[in-house]
Amino acid sequence: MGEELIVEVGRNKYIVKTDRKYTETDEWALKRDDGKIIVGITDYAQKKLRDIVGVELPDPGIKVKKGESLGAIESVKATSDYYAPVSGKIIEVNERLLEEPELLNTDPYGDGWIVIIDPEKPEEYEELLTPEKYAEKIRREKH
Repeated sequence: MGEELIVEVGRNKYIVKTDRKYTETDEWALKRDDGKIIVGITDYAQKKLRDIVGVELPDPGIKVKKGESLGAIESVKATSDYYAPVSGKIIEVNERLLEEPELLNTDPYGDGWIVIIDPEKPEEYEELLTPEKYAEKIRREKH
């Protein structure tokens, strides 16, 4: 899955994978060879939420706009929306998360992926944060 940056803030460490892009709202987006975009939440997001107990998935086939809420993630601490990093059509959702929402905690960059989007405007992917910019964003936030 490529290289990773380790962002240390105080006693906390957050993993930022270098093979994908990021949003200001703590989602990651990975462009596959076929141009489709896999979406999930970041290590930073899952650590802020702590123990994830549920996830609301969008319906496959719906069209979404960049920045639009796709659903919510429920943890013992809070419920938090997650957002589309790009506009397009939801072509697949990770139904495993309905039975195993903890995958968002244990493997946020792998088995914990949430949706796959067929992008309408591929240039939107290029506008997302680089791993380095996302690491800076984490460092700037209050912890």
